[in-house]
Amino acid sequence: MGLTSQSLEITVIVLAVVCVAATVWLWPRLSRNGWRHVLGRLGAILVTQLSIVSALALAVNANFEFYGNWDELLGNNEQAPASVSQGNGQYATVGNLKGGLVQPAGPQGLDRVTGLPKGPADKVGKVESVRIIGRRTRAINPAFVYLPPQYFQQQFHRQRFPVMVVISGYPGGIMNLAQHLQIPQNAGRLIAQGTMQPTVLVMVRPTIAPPRDTECVDVPGGPQAETFFTKDLPDAMKATYRVGHDPSAWGAFGYSSGGTCSLQLAMRNPDAYTSAVSLSGDYAIKDDLTTGSLFGPGPAGARRQREHDLLWRLANLPAPQVSALVASSRQGESDYGDTMKFIHAVKPPMRVDSIILPRGSHQFGTWRREVVPALEWQSQQLTFPQDTEPNKPQKPAPGQSKGTDAQAPGDERSHKKVEAERPHQ
Repeated sequence: MGLTSQSLEITVIVLAVVCVAATVWLWPRLSRNGWRHVLGRLGAILVTQLSIVSALALAVNANFEFYGNWDELLGNNEQAPASVSQGNGQYATVGNLKGGLVQPAGPQGLDRVTGLPKGPADKVGKVESVRIIGRRTRAINPAFVYLPPQYFQQQFHRQRFPVMVVISGYPGGIMNLAQHLQIPQNAGRLIAQGTMQPTVLVMVRPTIAPPRDTECVDVPGGPQAETFFTKDLPDAMKATYRVGHDPSAWGAFGYSSGGTCSLQLAMRNPDAYTSAVSLSGDYAIKDDLTTGSLFGPGPAGARRQREHDLLWRLANLPAPQVSALVASSRQGESDYGDTMKFIHAVKPPMRVDSIILPRGSHQFGTWRREVVPALEWQSQQLTFPQDTEPNKPQKPAPGQSKGTDAQAPGDERSHKKVEAERPHQ
């Protein structure tokens, strides 16, 4: 049974309940004097406590995805391959590409998610549970990959699809994206309605070295998280799936720490991502107990930390040609003040739009109101389609338009508000 499988969690919970019941039942017999009875009482307490702690640990890990499998827990990580093979232009789903940079994985909790596509992939799409292996960083990160129905349809067989890299908060994991925010379910519904263009979504966590919070930063002498997200992950996806090769087809999307990462990735690496969505993200990265030292000591460390302050970058460096959507709440969100400072600091060719709720705290209830308009917004920023062969003229998909034709990152309009979806009654 997999570390995050529901069957293991249920088994351990049932075992804990049985141990508690057995201890209560046997305690009168173990209360007598004598060394055997003393050892019996100690054994009963030890086994009961161990079973309860194990059940709690599995439940916490299943929710926050600290470890995706037994090898991660035990430290038996594989060594990443040293080269990329693109298979002479032949693409398949990950189940047929063992040994590559994107490898099939166990359920990783996907078996507990409700509302996922069921039926023929060319009708409803598909969600794959995978591991993404960093060729440069040698990081191994669990992921879910959503492939829209069009990916499997004959009329699109020569097309590359745009990509959204959707990043969870910390310490949450990819399960939160699928279960609580319902990213693949919402994307499938919006694509079917024609309000979102067919898009590949790769859902990942922000840390590449759990339980440490790496905050999408290349740590001196430590985990190279920024390199993983800007080079390793795109290379792995391009080698495995029919996805766009141009940065205009790539966007970053996240909530909380994932939103912080999204803005950092796009503004610092516009050659990798040309749009970013940040739901309740921060605008600067600082060291804390979960991150450790991210930037290193001395003047060089201070310089690296300053360069991860987005307000400082906007004031002191040329603005990148990217588009951003930021979301906050006037009441309940601590980042509201910084969000408004960020909006007012943005200058061309960068563009910023916003979702500002009257009230909403830092939790999934707030982000669920924002996720649908945010997905629609980012879909409009990404170019589609791209032909799998060079020098082919691009044709719009049936019923779809090129989002960047209407709203290019460098257009004269620098800011607008995006209306959030009303909560379902």
